[in-house]
Amino acid sequence: MASPTSTSRGIVAAEPTPIELDWTATALLIIDMQRDFMEPGGFGETLGNDVSQLAGAVPPIAALLKAARASGMLVIHTREGHLPDLSDAPPAKVERGAPSLRIGDPGPMGRILIRGEAGHDIIPALYPLDDEIVIDKPGKGAFYATELGDVLQTYGIENLLVCGVTTEVCVNTTVREGNDRGYRCVVIADGCASYFPEFHQAGLAMIKAQGGIFGWVADSAAVLKAMTPDRSNRVAAGASR
Repeated sequence: MASPTSTSRGIVAAEPTPIELDWTATALLIIDMQRDFMEPGGFGETLGNDVSQLAGAVPPIAALLKAARASGMLVIHTREGHLPDLSDAPPAKVERGAPSLRIGDPGPMGRILIRGEAGHDIIPALYPLDDEIVIDKPGKGAFYATELGDVLQTYGIENLLVCGVTTEVCVNTTVREGNDRGYRCVVIADGCASYFPEFHQAGLAMIKAQGGIFGWVADSAAVLKAMTPDRSNRVAAGASR
């Protein structure tokens, strides 16, 4: 991880309140931006969803990813999926609902939600660099049965910028897990998406309710502004010392 090049702290305009973050103790956590969820023929579509509903989250995430890489911020990507023998996929998960293709079935991008298959991988627009961390998870939350907690502790992370899909499922579950572990989670409103717009709004409302019971919610522009404060303000501050 490179040394941060931006100012070490910034105040993000967020709901329910602004939050000051130490960027050296902050990680960008990108949840499940995988072909199986984002593209036709993947698991999301087999459930009967309109995958185009998720496309709007890609540009804001890409902008944050670019800024995080430039600043040296720790970047972590997650992928939901299972071992080829499905030994880590509970029958209750595999059998639930009535998708056209179930987890493990052959699909247009390989076996559905199976690690190593094309559909399981991250979309090209947000593809991880070689030195970025990729967490493979068998569940909805990024902490369950993964090394994420150890990684965050190793890097001294206290704050998480969380984005990805879907807002009400894997993003919400991860934020709740992170909150219970003491992390300050800022969810990127326009960097998350759901197949159901009303679920997206409800998912964000749950996070910031009751004074931020699970975390904060902010737009990508607010985070980017806090990461790179106006240069004229920095110059003025320096002159006043």
